[in-house]
Amino acid sequence: MANSEISEIKRLFTSRLDVLDHILSVGEAHFADMEATLQERLAEDMLPLGTQVAFACNQPRSFAQWCAGEAVANLSAEVDSLAMARAHIAQTKELVAGIAVDDRKLDEIKRVGLGPGKYCELPARQYLNDLVIPNLYFHITTAYAILRKLGAPVGKADFMTYLMPHVMEEA
Repeated sequence: MANSEISEIKRLFTSRLDVLDHILSVGEAHFADMEATLQERLAEDMLPLGTQVAFACNQPRSFAQWCAGEAVANLSAEVDSLAMARAHIAQTKELVAGIAVDDRKLDEIKRVGLGPGKYCELPARQYLNDLVIPNLYFHITTAYAILRKLGAPVGKADFMTYLMPHVMEEA
C-alpha cells in the first residue's frame, strides 16, 4: 500500500472520529444529562450510545494495533461519561496518527474473531475494506441515530462535517 493510500486511510479514520466527537458535542449542547444519554439505545436489542462510541473507536484502533504487530486491545464497552467517550476518541486518533504499514503487511491474512466460536480469515486489505471501515460507519451512524431519535438537532451536515470545507454555493 503506497504512502498516499495509508495517508487516505488515516484521513478517513481521523475525519470520521471527528464526526463522532461533533455529534456528541451536539448531544451535549442539547441534553442536560449526557451520562444518562450515553445509556440510551436505538432499539432494545442494540447496544447503548456509549458502547457505540467504544465500538466505533475499536475499528481504527484494532487496525492500527494490528499494523504495529501488537495484540488488539479493544476498549471496554462501558462508556459512562462524556469525558471517557472523548478520551477514547482522542486516544484512537493518536493511534491512527502512528499507523505505518507496507504492502507486505497488507498482503498478510488476518484472522478476525466474529463472536464465540466464529471467525474468518481475510487478506488485510479486505479486512480493512469489508470489516473495519463498514463497522466504523455502522457504529457512528448508530450513535447519530440514537441522538437523533432522542431529539438532538443533528442532521446530515453534522454527519458529513468532513465534506463542509468543499461545499460551495452557486451565485
